[in-house]
Amino acid sequence: MKKDNVKNQYRVNGQIHAREVRVVSDNGAEVMPTRQALDLARQQGVDLVEISPNAQPPVCRIIDYSKFLYQQKKRQKEMKQKQVKVEVKEIRFGPQTDDHDYQFKLKHAKEFLDEGNKVRAYVFFRGRSILFKEQGEVLLLRFANDLEEYAKVEQLPKLEGKKMFLFLAPKKVGVTKQSQQKRDRLAAEAAAQEAAKAQKDEDAGKNGLLANAKGGDALKKLVGETAD
Repeated sequence: MKKDNVKNQYRVNGQIHAREVRVVSDNGAEVMPTRQALDLARQQGVDLVEISPNAQPPVCRIIDYSKFLYQQKKRQKEMKQKQVKVEVKEIRFGPQTDDHDYQFKLKHAKEFLDEGNKVRAYVFFRGRSILFKEQGEVLLLRFANDLEEYAKVEQLPKLEGKKMFLFLAPKKVGVTKQSQQKRDRLAAEAAAQEAAKAQKDEDAGKNGLLANAKGGDALKKLVGETAD
């Protein structure tokens, strides 16, 4: 017979031995003698369930025990369904993979990592191509470098038989570290935007001064004509 771990996890009614408990409800929480809490539960036709035995005093709820167990089992089931199953996706290269194929596989690797999966990339050496194992290692290191914003290296390139493996794990969502190259590019773009804005403000200031100067000349001319 399968053991019900949820049912055996909680004390209920007479199994609660503390002298006083903190009873929580939708209206708040109240500390009271355990006997009083049991009387309240009995009056409502439900149970006193200890939900946090290590608290001081222990925390209890007044609720139908069967309903409480159903809610707990339902919550555990929902949490289990929400757990992300991590899979290991494979990316295969040849020792002389062309750039188009490389970019295509790099794109797929990014998608795998974004989904929370690990990536096992490897170079397969067929026949005499094992002579190019250094070339395969360089390719895998390039692959790891191009994915540094998405993944961390779990195992550097390692030759096993006719395959050289590289293992990558996804970085945590929201804490992806920008590469130095990307940081430099963003800084350069920000500086260019700032310079453009400053130039625009300067041009606007010159245009304003020029307009004022022309306006002043026109005013002087008008005053001169009036005086004549």
